[in-house]
Amino acid sequence: MSQQSSSSSSSVMKAVLVKQPGGVDQLYIGETERPEPKANELLVKIHSFALNRMDIIQREGRYPVPPQASPILGVEMAGVVVETGSEAKRFKVGDKVFGLMYGGAYAQYATIDEGSALPLGNLSMELGSSLLECWYTAYQAVHLIGKLKRGDDILIHAASGGVGTAAIQLAKLAGARRIFVTASSAEKLEYCRKLGATHPINYREQSFKDVVLEETGGRGVDVICDYLLASYFVDNIASLAVDGRMSLQGMMGGQVCENVNLAPLLFKRLRIEGSALRSRSLDYQRSLAAVFCENVLPHIESGDLCWHISMVFDWEDIAGAHRLMESNKFTGKIVVRVTENNKR
Repeated sequence: MSQQSSSSSSSVMKAVLVKQPGGVDQLYIGETERPEPKANELLVKIHSFALNRMDIIQREGRYPVPPQASPILGVEMAGVVVETGSEAKRFKVGDKVFGLMYGGAYAQYATIDEGSALPLGNLSMELGSSLLECWYTAYQAVHLIGKLKRGDDILIHAASGGVGTAAIQLAKLAGARRIFVTASSAEKLEYCRKLGATHPINYREQSFKDVVLEETGGRGVDVICDYLLASYFVDNIASLAVDGRMSLQGMMGGQVCENVNLAPLLFKRLRIEGSALRSRSLDYQRSLAAVFCENVLPHIESGDLCWHISMVFDWEDIAGAHRLMESNKFTGKIVVRVTENNKR
């Protein structure tokens, strides 16, 4: 039997909507239909949600949204369960949860698969809402694809962002020997160093390939976590050791490589795998949630793994939050509070 709180009876809610694909001026807070939970889902009254770069691309109309996703932006949130589907058994009305979903987080209410929801425990709403897209992506890159082992060397690009800072700490926790990272400024690199990076590289001043090969005696690294794709592809291949693994998680540096010598992939027995978490199956995301709960979440709850929220906005300034994301002048995560749901 489903459960429902009296506060969730209205069929209408407020959400951040997009007038038409374009810039931040297309965002506005309007009314839309409140979702209804399916049998295996929870309806959550959202306290806060976090921004991701895919939100910018989706706002511009350039993101291939999965067919099962809400058209409303946002994939991660934290809040309170106000209704449960008929087959949902793990949570009850009033429980505080956080989770990653296919879409719909920029709203007062959203539905989430019960197997994808996690108990908030002693985490704050803001922290919980900001964790999963980055930590799931980093865990995929470092462990599920990268197969990082104790004593391996790793190179992490875009290291001062959310995924990068999570990957640094996962690599350190796993016992990586050398953790090479790239970023654009001394301040960002110092931040990465404090998290565990051993070889910070300012990509505006140095060739990461030259640094990696010099420091490893020409061997290269065992694992690369890359988010640039085309612009770094050739130097990434040169930076990988024999039997190296590279995870491709983004394409901020373009999609097309011209005149690329592919022979090293064969001779060095390289493994390269791309992954877009949002398009993964529900079963995959459920299993990732379970692995995260067992292997990572306890270290976050204990404070052994650090996490940084750059700024918290009220959702009336959602345009300001998107502008900060686009500026790239931040470290960690950007969080937005659903103002109506935070009034006492």
